[in-house]
Amino acid sequence: MAFTLNINGSAHEVDVDGDIPLLWVLRDVLGMTGTKFGCGQALCGACTVHVDGQPVRSCQTSVDSVGGSVVTTIEAIGRTPQGAALQKAWLDLEVVQCGYCQSGQIMSAAALLKDTPKPSDADIDSAMSGNVCRCGTYQRIRAAIKQAAGV
Repeated sequence: MAFTLNINGSAHEVDVDGDIPLLWVLRDVLGMTGTKFGCGQALCGACTVHVDGQPVRSCQTSVDSVGGSVVTTIEAIGRTPQGAALQKAWLDLEVVQCGYCQSGQIMSAAALLKDTPKPSDADIDSAMSGNVCRCGTYQRIRAAIKQAAGV
């Protein structure tokens, strides 16, 4: 089937089965490899993107469920105030170790800051609880979110 997807502010025509996960359309069809495959079961958060501003796990989001929604990936999150502040904080505080989960971490954090500009530790813990970092950089992730929020 043919779908027109609004991704990162541009229309993208794709011809795929409707039940294919958005993750595979982004990575394999459109070449946007910033969004990562982690577990394939929406448990690790590596594949997090925004659909109409809300964080979703693209490995379990079918392309036909996206419809005319606005999809934002890590490739464009830096265009938002929250995303730019987070990317700067991530670099300033050297959050990344292996880096594999970081695009999903930033996407979840950007959604948090959009809805809760001055998050508490509990807010951060709640928003980030679905994102796994096997390297254990959770303290640096929290510090970067706080720096980006100015708290």
